Amino acid sequence: MPFADRLNNVETSAIRELFKLLGKPGIISFAGGFPDSAMFDVDGIREAVNAALTEEAGGALQYGATEGYQPLRDQLAAFMASKGAKDVAANDLIVTTGSQQGLDLLGKTLISPGDKVIVEGPTFLATIQCFRLYGAELISAPVDGDGVKTDVLEQLIAEHKPKFVYLIPTFGNPSGAMLSLARRQQVLEMAVKHNTLIVEDDPYGDLYFGDAPPPSLLALSSTVPGSRERLVHCGSLSKVLSPGLRVGWMVGPAELLAKATMCKQFSDAHTSTFAQATAAQYLKAGRMPDTLAKVRAVYAERAAAMGDALRRELGDAIEFVQPQGGLFVWARLTGAGGKVHDGAELARRAIDKGVAFVPGAPFYASRPDHATLRLSFATVGVPKIEEGVARLGQAI
Repeated sequence: MPFADRLNNVETSAIRELFKLLGKPGIISFAGGFPDSAMFDVDGIREAVNAALTEEAGGALQYGATEGYQPLRDQLAAFMASKGAKDVAANDLIVTTGSQQGLDLLGKTLISPGDKVIVEGPTFLATIQCFRLYGAELISAPVDGDGVKTDVLEQLIAEHKPKFVYLIPTFGNPSGAMLSLARRQQVLEMAVKHNTLIVEDDPYGDLYFGDAPPPSLLALSSTVPGSRERLVHCGSLSKVLSPGLRVGWMVGPAELLAKATMCKQFSDAHTSTFAQATAAQYLKAGRMPDTLAKVRAVYAERAAAMGDALRRELGDAIEFVQPQGGLFVWARLTGAGGKVHDGAELARRAIDKGVAFVPGAPFYASRPDHATLRLSFATVGVPKIEEGVARLGQAI
């Protein structure tokens, strides 16, 4: 069958291929990138559904505006204001079917074949695939424990003059890194200096374990004149409320949102109004702060347990920065003592020992580091984390 040429730019997800191996009985999986379903506030969501059907059944069950259900846009603006982005009005955002659709809309509206786009190395695998589908040439900017290296990023911007720069500044997937406040300021300043669009993807920023992270680029943009016009912010309720609702949003310049809305109309007409009405009622009920507090406590305990177990069981054969939030430990094999130093090789051995994780190489748009790996602690209790890491120790 003669498929579109654009499909030549993408390949099947390495993670999807890995999941085919997870049917083996007794597997402990650190491979997933999703929240723990036991953390979902089922009672709160049920109440929100009932409220939506009681108070606004017509709006919840009917077609809606492509830009989003207005009560939800109002609630999302208030939600962002509570996190420091106080000057974002409801009409400054559109609702998307998860933040993933936001990325797809950016690809549709901004990328022409051959355009250069800078991403972090490593970055979200679906972003690599999405932007390549639209013909982008992806350039990697290196990351350390404090997020993207802004000195290198600025050099890459000056050299390549990209269509835009895509960043996950807060507890990114897969790196787990938190961009420092100083670097966030630098990113906004270079956006203005080089007239470069910055895309901030922020699905994990509410999942912090101790002190709150620095303000989002969106919140900080009010302190850097001219930066808001060069900034897109993508948010999501998937990691903090429910992925099944498929509710995300995008804040950006009015001209870009108008084009994105047009493209969204062609794709799905609008995000499910029923899901949007449910999310609006949930936020209106004020349950989110308590839900987040519970989720943070559980994930913090699991992250600490995984870090302790990795240090105990693998010692100097592995190095990583202890995550301060999010869902992931991003680690690098050192090969110390003649141990395995290739992530894909360790993944194969680990499956035989009954534990799974994702090798790190697929998360790089270029120059992959084959010694890296991503471990998720989100869906596994502490005893299973300790057992799974002990199996990793046997595999290495």
